[in-house]
Amino acid sequence: MPAHPGGGLEGLDELIAGAGATWSDLGQAVHGTTLGSNIVIERKGRNVALLTTRGFRDVLIIGREKRYQVYDLQIEPPAPLIPRRLIREIPERILYDGTVLLPLDEAETRRVVKELAAQGITTIAVCLLHSYVNPVHEERVAQIISEVAPGIAVTTSHEVSPTFREYERTSTTVVNAYVMTAVREYLESLERAMADRGSRARLFVMQSSGGIATAEAMQRYPVRMIESGPAAGALMAAAYGELTGHRDLIAFDMGGTTAKLTLIEKGKPFTASTFELHKVGFAAGSGIPMNIQAIDLVEIGAGGGSIARAQMGVIAVGPQSAGSAPGPACYGRGGTEPTVTDADLILGYLNPDFFAGGAMKLDVEAAGRAVEEQVARPLGLSPAAAAWGIHQIVNTNMELATRVVSIERGRDPRDLTFIAFGGAGPVHGCRLAQALGIPRVILPAAAGVTAAIGLLAAEVKFDVARTYVRKLDDVDLGSLNRIFAEMEAQAVEVIRESAVTGDVTLVRSADVRYLGQGFELNVPLALGRIGRSELDRLRQAFDEAYAARYGYANPKEPVEIVNWKLTALGAGPEVALPKCEPKAGGNALKGSRQAY
Repeated sequence: MPAHPGGGLEGLDELIAGAGATWSDLGQAVHGTTLGSNIVIERKGRNVALLTTRGFRDVLIIGREKRYQVYDLQIEPPAPLIPRRLIREIPERILYDGTVLLPLDEAETRRVVKELAAQGITTIAVCLLHSYVNPVHEERVAQIISEVAPGIAVTTSHEVSPTFREYERTSTTVVNAYVMTAVREYLESLERAMADRGSRARLFVMQSSGGIATAEAMQRYPVRMIESGPAAGALMAAAYGELTGHRDLIAFDMGGTTAKLTLIEKGKPFTASTFELHKVGFAAGSGIPMNIQAIDLVEIGAGGGSIARAQMGVIAVGPQSAGSAPGPACYGRGGTEPTVTDADLILGYLNPDFFAGGAMKLDVEAAGRAVEEQVARPLGLSPAAAAWGIHQIVNTNMELATRVVSIERGRDPRDLTFIAFGGAGPVHGCRLAQALGIPRVILPAAAGVTAAIGLLAAEVKFDVARTYVRKLDDVDLGSLNRIFAEMEAQAVEVIRESAVTGDVTLVRSADVRYLGQGFELNVPLALGRIGRSELDRLRQAFDEAYAARYGYANPKEPVEIVNWKLTALGAGPEVALPKCEPKAGGNALKGSRQAY
């Protein structure tokens, strides 16, 4: 759906009328959007400030002090979303174990908040040192803000990301604050527009984790919907895999602006507990980090609208996109720059008389002119050769990304099944699978709306995490069981707010690492009261997961648990997709044409 909800609702008006229904017949509305990620990527957040512990003003600038490309002297670290002048320090200090070393200076806090309010700040992110262990200072700061400037929205790190690692926690809290105002205005506008049409349906939003939550919950935690749209496509790809008996897949979603790839193992999309937005060349550490549960997507700037050009004697494609307006030259909407869609049309891969189900005709001559004038002629190529070069370059870029998705996670792509969807996915999917040596390809019917169908297959979901760092042998069982009881109460409350009246499924896990390591593996943990036997099984599961990922494990090496996690799931509506028997093509045959 576009950044303004009107365009999407006009499409729904047609769909509902075509079904002989009315808006009042809707029982539930589920929405996926890239609004959050677009705001961050385009730096369109407004009037946001950060309050942090004195001495930690530059945490977003310092980051991890790590170069994401060691030998590239020209790299630039991701610029903070909030300028330094709007990052303000307040005197306070809590130690790693939750002990208050320096009480909060309330007078200084009030002074800083008044100053920010006078500057027109509308949202404040609060991230204080070690507040994930003891949030007392963050809670008091939030109270002071509401007293001094009640019109300012507040987001606190102990609510958004109660886990350790200061840089990532601060970044997550800042992103939540950065998109909060725009997301709230957008969702409220969407709900009003639906109500004006007579809808009484409750609005749900897809989260990056692959679950849905109420629009109200997403207004509090908008960082959780940063990759809202793409997650739905991965969910539906997994569902198609179950239907066809192929549970290990690479999901390939190619739309108008980007292509996204996801690894699906045993019927479940590969997920990660940290996510980086807007990475440079797939390099870890080059994007904006967030501590959110997310389906692990690799995204590249290669879509049907990606613009091709002659550059320094070769063909270059993307990441600039013609978008939907004016769009590719062949759309006839005023676009003059050659795109991947124009190249595919010239090569005969698209039917000019039956594009978008016959709703739109494509202008082959306009596509040919754009490719010839801006790519073929400057490089001394024929239009067909230039179009083929554009097609090949896009495929090569996506082949590299696919290898990142599979091989870096210990999977040989030749052992997987490839599923291609999105508006441009099937056009490129088969040749991409062939280049990777993948023997099976699934092309869903109505591939362009696969992600939309995935929205209907999603469960209501809420993820909670707490940092409680202990060696396995030193875990206090009483404290641990209390932590899980608190997390379960919080998660179930959110699920019940979503009008889920049936059973709520709980899933536990833990982030485990060998003592001395810097990063962890997430390992499942049994439900019920946790005792020593459950921790022993957790240790065994960690060794097995470590060996599967890295080819080696050391059961004698001590381990520590860093984060304890819980997911609550409320069953969503079941999507019935009956399998059709194979039959003759009949009406499916639209005509014949030459293809390159």
